[in-house]
Amino acid sequence: MTTRAPRRDSVENRAGILDAARATLALDPRASIDVIARSAGLSRRTLYGHFDDRDALIRELIVSGAQRFNAIAESVTDSDPRMALARLAGRLWQEAAHVQVAAAIALDEAHVEHTADALAPLRRSVAALVRRGQEDGSFRTDLAAPTLARLIEEVARTVVSRTDASSTGAADLAVRTLLSIAGLSWIEADALLAANPELVEEVGA
Repeated sequence: MTTRAPRRDSVENRAGILDAARATLALDPRASIDVIARSAGLSRRTLYGHFDDRDALIRELIVSGAQRFNAIAESVTDSDPRMALARLAGRLWQEAAHVQVAAAIALDEAHVEHTADALAPLRRSVAALVRRGQEDGSFRTDLAAPTLARLIEEVARTVVSRTDASSTGAADLAVRTLLSIAGLSWIEADALLAANPELVEEVGA
């Protein structure tokens, strides 16, 4: 028995709902399902044909966002752990800043478990990067690798949810903060970014 592919209009409606949800939540993180449906140009009944409830819609946003974050982690291939962390931080910030409110919702306590599952590949990448950085002396070793990786995750979570993405220097601050947590002094972070201006340009793009 073959499985019928979703109709094109159904796929487009679902994508439209997700786009509308991102835009609507950026204006009002507590926007109701009715408001999201109207923003998508659909009836509430049509929206419920795609998602059982608001939480199901939020979970889908988390999954789609996590896929982009996971892909970013895979794209970072620098051999120098310091460079890799700076590039990863910059690219993740750039992505999160575009959908900061939705990202903050994904990272709040109500959705943290679902978010953790969706971001498992990214978390594995961070853990491997931390181990590599500790082994070659780039990162601090006074903390066990799993603890340091978790600390980097928690600080990144706080930065995304608490920092105004539109403020001047916010992205640069995010990168420097994670480098600091990893064990680099502000002088070392400054020298790294000065010697590799493409990292700053990439963050600010």
